[in-house]
Amino acid sequence: MRIKNYLNHFKQALQEADREYTSGSIRKAIFYLSVPMVLEMLMESLFAVVDIFFVGKIGIHAVATVGLTESVLTILYSVGIGLSMAGTAMVSRRIGEGKFRNAGDAAFQVILIGVLISVAIGLLGFFFARDLLRLMGGESDVIDTGFKYTRIIFAGNVSIMLLFLINGIFRGAGNAAIAMRSLWLANGINIVLDPLLIFGLGPVPAMGLEGAAIATTIGRSVGVIYQCYHLVGGERKFAIRRINLIIRWKTISRILQLSAGGMGQFLVESASWIFLMRVVSMSGSVALAGYTIAIRVMIFTLLPAFGMSNAAATLVGQNLGANEPGRAESSVWLTARYAATFLGICGIIFVLGGGSFIGIFNSDLDVIRIGGNALVIMCLGYVFFAYGMVMTQSFNGAGDTRTPLIINIFVLWIFQIPLAYILSIYLNLGANGVFTAVAISHSLHAVVAVMIFRRGKWKLVQV
Repeated sequence: MRIKNYLNHFKQALQEADREYTSGSIRKAIFYLSVPMVLEMLMESLFAVVDIFFVGKIGIHAVATVGLTESVLTILYSVGIGLSMAGTAMVSRRIGEGKFRNAGDAAFQVILIGVLISVAIGLLGFFFARDLLRLMGGESDVIDTGFKYTRIIFAGNVSIMLLFLINGIFRGAGNAAIAMRSLWLANGINIVLDPLLIFGLGPVPAMGLEGAAIATTIGRSVGVIYQCYHLVGGERKFAIRRINLIIRWKTISRILQLSAGGMGQFLVESASWIFLMRVVSMSGSVALAGYTIAIRVMIFTLLPAFGMSNAAATLVGQNLGANEPGRAESSVWLTARYAATFLGICGIIFVLGGGSFIGIFNSDLDVIRIGGNALVIMCLGYVFFAYGMVMTQSFNGAGDTRTPLIINIFVLWIFQIPLAYILSIYLNLGANGVFTAVAISHSLHAVVAVMIFRRGKWKLVQV
């Protein structure tokens, strides 16, 4: 009987519905939000692993190109996630207040801003692809063989941006199932096209690394079309209607204020990862390849935990909108416990068999050794990672994007960057010094975030 009830709840969690989570069981609310969000992020992490699996078959230079390109592309992710935070915060708060038309207004303005920014970034990346790879320390062979991949990815970056933004909007509305399905569709198509376009089949020519970029762009574009279909159609209370298609400068101003802190958070974090990638590149393409694969493997577990964190953001936003701050706080602590349990188990698995996971993607013994070290060292801080992610997203869900920005600046720049450089260069630990700095700094990040969260000032933020 209990198993049947769990199955029924699981089916309900996967149904498309704009839900309000301002009353009833908090555990059930976390479950209904987390299931589709975790499944959504599992597919995103599966894409990351499958993509690097096929790219790894091309060679070390191809893997290094992907790693360098994504390091720069995290700037785009930063903008997309920052705007997505503003969308989630504003939509969830309006849903909690019962103001569905205003939620639609906010959603349209967020999408408009995102499209304009992604076009500008796309043009820069397309015309300066070689320079970006060179700036990141790419060797001449990496630049010559990989700049076309970088060019294609940046040219199609609007699909990456819109996937972030529209999924954030759906999460704020409590409809995590649509966000899940759009990402499953996008990445499912990519997983099928990846080997087809990279290696060729029948009349389809082998395109190598460029094929991976084309597969990604096609898959994500289809996902965006699916999102837009649901965003403007149907009889839901929340949607973007014709009446919402007006530029509202006051709303845009508020979105930019909220997203500035969100963009700043991830730009700071992105710049930190770019610097770390640059330090690792000093040890050569082999070290860079091992590090890139290790990060992809870690993403496979971090993204589902991030899905739980997104659930906390929605619960905080909707419950603050309904004037239920106590319920919002209880939701955060419970979500953090679930995320910490999940990542704790994953961390133990990686510590016990780090090198085995790297060997799945590349047979080079040095790549396996370096990548295995990265997994073992960085995963020692996994439980802390969980609390840090949930607390950060809770601040963002409340509209307090400034606090995580300040934490990121002090922990990731003032502390982590110097520590990584000292350990790696001055103490001659090489890539292992970078991995150690990541584990220590992100653990500190979690401790600081929890201490500030307990003060409760986030409950007073107006959105």
